[in-house]
Amino acid sequence: MSRLTDKHANVHMETVSAPTNIACVKYWGKASVEYNTPINSSVSVTLDQSDLRAVTTASASMSFNSDRLWLNGAEEEGACLSKRFRACVDGVRRLANDRVDPKTGEVVVTKDEWADMHVHIASYNTFPTAAGLASSAAGYAALVAALAKLFNAKETYPGELTAIARQGSGSACRSLYGGFVAWRMGGQAEDWSDSIAEQVASESHWPEIRAVIMVVSDAKKDTSSTAGMSTSVKTSKLLAHRAKEVVPERMAAIEKAWLEKDFESFGNITMADSNQFHATCLDTFPPIFYMNDISRSIIQIVHAYNFWAGEIRAAYTFDAGPNAVIYTLDKHAPEVAALMLHFYPACQDAQSYINNPSFAGNKTLITAVEKTGRDATPGDVKKIYYTRSGPGPQRLDKSHAIIDPDTGLNTYQKS
Repeated sequence: MSRLTDKHANVHMETVSAPTNIACVKYWGKASVEYNTPINSSVSVTLDQSDLRAVTTASASMSFNSDRLWLNGAEEEGACLSKRFRACVDGVRRLANDRVDPKTGEVVVTKDEWADMHVHIASYNTFPTAAGLASSAAGYAALVAALAKLFNAKETYPGELTAIARQGSGSACRSLYGGFVAWRMGGQAEDWSDSIAEQVASESHWPEIRAVIMVVSDAKKDTSSTAGMSTSVKTSKLLAHRAKEVVPERMAAIEKAWLEKDFESFGNITMADSNQFHATCLDTFPPIFYMNDISRSIIQIVHAYNFWAGEIRAAYTFDAGPNAVIYTLDKHAPEVAALMLHFYPACQDAQSYINNPSFAGNKTLITAVEKTGRDATPGDVKKIYYTRSGPGPQRLDKSHAIIDPDTGLNTYQKS
């Protein structure tokens, strides 16, 4: 076989994992639909990838006849023609450079040859998709990070890859960094190239931060974030006031709190912003309901716990869905997790219900919180994750690839 034929048949691949992130000051509403930019800045905690992550293999070959995409083992017909997918693939490809074999130093793909190749993408999530746990953020961050590795992409300005990722999913730009990450709304640049993510602090800055995630529902939400934002921008006066008057002050205050490791301030702002976000959903016409009665009972329990403690030890936040993320510190995590396990017990299999089942309850605390009227009801919560802040995308070795290097086809099968 000639070198030309070998080169034509080669499948070049990179596999990357990317984290989800949960916003503490939330973005809701688009300033530009074309560029997928927000009406306000936002900030989030990037979560550790031990349990919650998206894994994506990006491959390219001259032998591929078309671009193809597989999500969670199933091929998404026509997805490669979507505006979001094309923005990410084409955006990263524009930054491509020569691909060099790290062992030999040989150029295996020249910068110009990438234009002659189609891509095959396979991706899966380790957590519920479209249930309000930022699965799209992890997915598009993994897509952009994998393509950047594949194409040996080089940014022309700091944050350019985050600007590409947010064209896939807005909050995906924040998942390209670890720790505490801000998405600056931008708007000074005509092409919105200044709407980028910036790392406020790495995951090592405040290592004591923990998160207890309550999966109230793993079903796809009734109103997608995109549809909900559009309706809110058109009908909610509260949303416009929030974006202009409230968020800028909160952004400055919460970034200061994080840098100073001030959990009291961080927790208060996080809970207040979650409440206001869902208030704007109610102010939308017709109203949008992302939380349910179980979500609201979790809020009551967190407030009862903080009242019992005499300080802010736990802070809830809810994205566009009923699932709760409760931030706390490692020294209080056993109390928080035990409290949730008491009032939201597993139906049967406790081992698969929580990824750390070693927490024990405090009888005095349980008695105090029972005053909320909440009865322990098995099955109200589907699963509990206990995790921490973590790093951004990670390059994985060939053993994690989910595309066959010989056929270029997906190998992942959903269990």
